[in-house]
Amino acid sequence: MLTVPKLHLPTLAICGSEQRFPVRRIYCVGRNYADHAREMGSDPSRDLPFFFGKPADAVVGGGRLPFPSRTAELHHEVEMVVALHGGGADVAVADAAALIFGSAVGIDLTRRDLQADAKKNGRPWDMAKGFDRSAPIGPLRRGMAPASGSISLSINGQMRQNGNLKDMIWSVAEIIAALSGYVELAPGDLIFTGTPAGVGPIKRGEALRGMIAGLEPIEITFQE
Repeated sequence: MLTVPKLHLPTLAICGSEQRFPVRRIYCVGRNYADHAREMGSDPSRDLPFFFGKPADAVVGGGRLPFPSRTAELHHEVEMVVALHGGGADVAVADAAALIFGSAVGIDLTRRDLQADAKKNGRPWDMAKGFDRSAPIGPLRRGMAPASGSISLSINGQMRQNGNLKDMIWSVAEIIAALSGYVELAPGDLIFTGTPAGVGPIKRGEALRGMIAGLEPIEITFQE
């Protein structure tokens, strides 16, 4: 007789606690910094934000990672990630901050060549964005997500991305409110809030460090 598999929720570390944050879903907002929108060939207007997702088990807490398969153009996108301890549908902007448990530094790993091919052929981005270990995230710091402060990423000690959270086109509260109009949010949801300019390729063997002022950094190294 076949047994029913036992599954365990992915979790994130919480600063200063032995408890871990359970991950329900991962949402990502695209092109939320004007300079990044321009480098990707788009107009950084305040049209409604668009969203895509990653599977919950794409979360990894850092460390040494295998280089993803089926890509010759893996890219880094450092982002602030917010974690929710509340939820709801059609949340008002004024009520969105109350849903936030904490925030962390994340890296949205992207198979850029697969994404470009998907765009060209009008296909979904799933395999470009939602692959195994595509969501490295550092420890969560409880409390309100910062609205300003430096956000950066270095590779082997050399700065590749360097921006400021205050340059987001959509604030964290606006992102939460907009997303809740499409799906009902719930405790355990994570939201990647966009990346500044400077996204670029990662080579085998390189070490990445993502940083946001006031939050714990995330560090990953790719195997040769």
